[in-house]
Amino acid sequence: MNIGIYIYENAEVLDFSGPFEVFSTANRFLKNKNQVFLIGQTSQPISARGGFNVIPHCNIDNHPVFFKVVVA
Repeated sequence: MNIGIYIYENAEVLDFSGPFEVFSTANRFLKNKNQVFLIGQTSQPISARGGFNVIPHCNIDNHPVFFKVVVA
């Protein structure tokens, strides 16, 4: 299952890292593993709160088909 987490400039780090950790950790117990992606408006690094820089896996115009999208 593909799960996308949309991130944006000045996002709170826990708002996207928490769900990322939950979905990726669930893979320990799942037969059909989750694929978790961070989605940005572009593929450029995003500066979250506190200067925490994140490089999205994909962007809004170029991403796999998602089962679920979470907006941080």
